[in-house]
Amino acid sequence: MLHYRLYETDPSYSWVTFIHGAGGSSSIWYKQIKEYKNHFNILCIDLRGHGKSKKDTWKKNDTFIQVAEDVIKVLDHLNISSSHFVGISLGTIVIQTLAQEYPNRVLSTILGGAVIKLNIRAKFLLTVGRLFKSIIPYMWLYKLFATIIMPYSHHKESRIVFIQQAKKMCQKEFVRWFSLTKSINPFLKNLQLNVKGIPTLFIMGEEDYLFLAPVKELVSRQPELHLITLKNSGHVCNIDQPQKFNKATIQFIQSLNY
Repeated sequence: MLHYRLYETDPSYSWVTFIHGAGGSSSIWYKQIKEYKNHFNILCIDLRGHGKSKKDTWKKNDTFIQVAEDVIKVLDHLNISSSHFVGISLGTIVIQTLAQEYPNRVLSTILGGAVIKLNIRAKFLLTVGRLFKSIIPYMWLYKLFATIIMPYSHHKESRIVFIQQAKKMCQKEFVRWFSLTKSINPFLKNLQLNVKGIPTLFIMGEEDYLFLAPVKELVSRQPELHLITLKNSGHVCNIDQPQKFNKATIQFIQSLNY
C-alpha cells in the first residue's frame, strides 16, 4: 500500500486528499496543511515510487488507471467513502483518472498546474526525456525540466522543493513514470470528454506557459468548469502563491455545501 499521512481533526469534517506531482511527495503540501486542518480532515499520499512509498511496484502495461487504483486502496483501508481531491501537475492526471474511474468516490476536484494537453514545447521536452531517460542520470533531466517549467527567480522555492524530493526517487522509477507520457495526449483528451457532474476547479499560475493555454481553451468550451489564475505564479502555484491558493481552493470546497 502507498505511504500516507493523515490529519483527522473532526469526524464531522469532509475529507480532502492531496496528490503531488512527478518527483514530489506528500511533503510538498507544507503550505496548505495548517490552513486546511481548520476546515477539513486531510489525507496526503505518496504515489508509487515517490516519497516513502515502495519502489518497484510496477507491472507490465500499468497505466494511470492502476495508479488511481493505488489511491483507492488507501481510501478503502481508511474507510473513507468519498473525498475532495487537490492535485498539482502530474497529480492532476491521477485525479482526473479517479474522477472517470471512481466518480462516486470524488466529491470535487481541484487541479493546480493542471496537465490536460501537451503543446508543442511540452511534447518536445517529453520527447527529449524519452530519448535520454535511460542514458542520462535522471536528476540531470529533472533539474533541466524544473528550470524550463519554472524559469523565474520567484519560482526558485518551487524548483528547490521538487528537486529535493526527486532525489528520493531512483533512475528505474523515473523511467517508469516517464514511460506513461508516451500516449498521454489521447488519454488526457478522453478524460476531458465528461467530468461526470463532479465540481471542478482549475487553479493555475499566470506564468505557467506550458499548461495554462489548454486549460483556458477547455474552460471556455465547458462552462461548468471553473478557472482561477494567480499572478506572480508559475506551474507549482501552491508553493508560489500559497495564501491565494489556499483561500481560493477552500472557498471553492465550502461553496459546495457538503
